[in-house]
Amino acid sequence: MKIGELAKRAGLSAHTLRYYERIGLLPRADRDASGQRDYDASIISWIGFLERLKTTGMPIREMLRYAALREQGAETGTARRVLLEAHRDKVRAHVADLQAALLVLDTKIGGYAEAEQRMENHDAELPDVRRKPVGARPARARGN
Repeated sequence: MKIGELAKRAGLSAHTLRYYERIGLLPRADRDASGQRDYDASIISWIGFLERLKTTGMPIREMLRYAALREQGAETGTARRVLLEAHRDKVRAHVADLQAALLVLDTKIGGYAEAEQRMENHDAELPDVRRKPVGARPARARGN
């Protein structure tokens, strides 16, 4: 598959794919007779995995380390597992931090909502100033 098609299917730009190949996150693509990159369809699942690592905040240097281990083959399975476990621990800690921050936001939002409700209830209890005040004298009728 050509780089344009891969970019479309992977949801990345051709520039990003070339960059990933240049730094070693993607293996070097085979070239067709005209010298254009020709990717195997299986690369899409690898790119998807890299995007998940990126989404979870894994630094490129760790992604490169993982890619290098992957390239070395099955004997690096333990090292890859250890790397992913360490990253998972960081992700879990970050999720816990985000949940704590979300609780603070929810509490603050709830406080504003309660204050707004109190204001609405208070406004509903106030007399309408357009109405005749209680105890006011009726207007006198004028004669012709």
